[in-house]
Amino acid sequence: MKKDIHPKDYRLVVFKDMSNDYAFITRSCVQTRDTIVWEDGVEYPLYKLEISHTSHPFYTGKVKLVDTAGRIDKFNNKYKKHFASRAKAE
Repeated sequence: MKKDIHPKDYRLVVFKDMSNDYAFITRSCVQTRDTIVWEDGVEYPLYKLEISHTSHPFYTGKVKLVDTAGRIDKFNNKYKKHFASRAKAE
């Protein structure tokens, strides 16, 4: 195995699912700007998640449209001319 390829700065980080406020703490080397005070009263770095196992449709069994970045609108705007020309042809 190669030496010195893994990061050395592992620390406790809180990961928080912003869609349902579920949070868990684990060791990670992810870089964050935000912090949060955890249940034990200690301040930890905070990494915000858009989706986790508590909100993902595969794990919850509930189908829920997640369009956090306006992906549908971006797609429609990108291909607007294509759809318009196709509609005229029909």
